[in-house]
Amino acid sequence: MSWFWASLFNRRPMRSFARLDTQGLCLAFKQCATRPDAGNWLEIDEIRLSWLSRPLPASARVCARPRGNWVQRSLAA
Repeated sequence: MSWFWASLFNRRPMRSFARLDTQGLCLAFKQCATRPDAGNWLEIDEIRLSWLSRPLPASARVCARPRGNWVQRSLAA
């Protein structure tokens, strides 16, 4: 029974991604825990169907997440 509770609460948060073509038009959306490997996928803060076949607004893009120890990041500034 403990595996049930562990699998229920130990999930990675779902992240939203948009796939862009060579002109920067939105082709598809995907939600998954990690960045998709194949294709030109950008992380976005939300999925809006009105963005399909249109350029993705700059406000929709998520900035790259900081990596490493939070102490090292704060000391670098």
